[in-house]
Amino acid sequence: MPRRILVLFCIAFLAASAGFAQESSSQPSAPAVTVSAAAPPAATTPATALRDLLSAACSQSQTDFARFLTARNKETFSRMTPAARVALMKRFVLLSEPGKATASVNPAGRPILRCQTPAVTTEMQIGGTELRDNIAFLPMELRNTTDATGANVRQVTMGLVREEGGWKLLSLGLLLLDLPSLEVEWDVAETGATERGATEALRAIAEAIEAFRRKYARLPESLANLGPPVHGSANGDAANLLDSDFATGMKNGYAFRYVIVGASTLGAPAKYELAATPLRYGRTGKLSFFRDANGGLHGADRQGAIGNESDPKVE
Repeated sequence: MPRRILVLFCIAFLAASAGFAQESSSQPSAPAVTVSAAAPPAATTPATALRDLLSAACSQSQTDFARFLTARNKETFSRMTPAARVALMKRFVLLSEPGKATASVNPAGRPILRCQTPAVTTEMQIGGTELRDNIAFLPMELRNTTDATGANVRQVTMGLVREEGGWKLLSLGLLLLDLPSLEVEWDVAETGATERGATEALRAIAEAIEAFRRKYARLPESLANLGPPVHGSANGDAANLLDSDFATGMKNGYAFRYVIVGASTLGAPAKYELAATPLRYGRTGKLSFFRDANGGLHGADRQGAIGNESDPKVE
């Protein structure tokens, strides 16, 4: 994780909410009274906006999370690689995998959000709002539900700003969330995950090609033939074996190329090669990957150029 983001979150989660401690009413309280989380009310207040932002972070919904970013941060968030966007959301709930969010309120009517995964459940209690013109500050406690003593409770004051008729995330602790100054660091920090995703994508594309060959007794002419049909059921022009992003040849920070090779007039079966190259060299990845006609996977730093079978093998 980038150093500046690490500092941001450490300060935010470890600092006590001293500025709001003067009133007990501003602190989160328990026990909770559970209400239905199936259709949470619209985020018309800072507290409900923060609850819904945390819910989006819990489920790792990039679209919903972006709704609660300022216009400046939202535009940058859209440019970040998917791995970097997910890594950012994870920090808000301290969980490494998507969870199921359940909303409730305490007896004072203040939101509580639980994020449940198969391994861990975290609970976030949102305290009373302090309004300063168009800016709101809310204390929040985050804890593991198995922590009966509260030894590992983290406290942070979240800042929100009213923008375009809604409440948007402004700060964590005393530090502003400024994604434009950090987007490159975030992308670079997640390069390894993005590169691993590219190799997994090449394997998924190869499996789809083989499934197409078995069904239609030929190789697809392009990756577009593996995507979903615009209308009707799957067919030889759109076999619905890959999602639409793969079918366009670009996904998760990498561009994918498919080439048919090896067919002959003597009846030799057609083979194919696959390549994956970073869309933004150095940010979405450094390694170029190449799947040769025999199924071998290779990878090397080609400065963003297409690899070949002479590159080192990738296991």
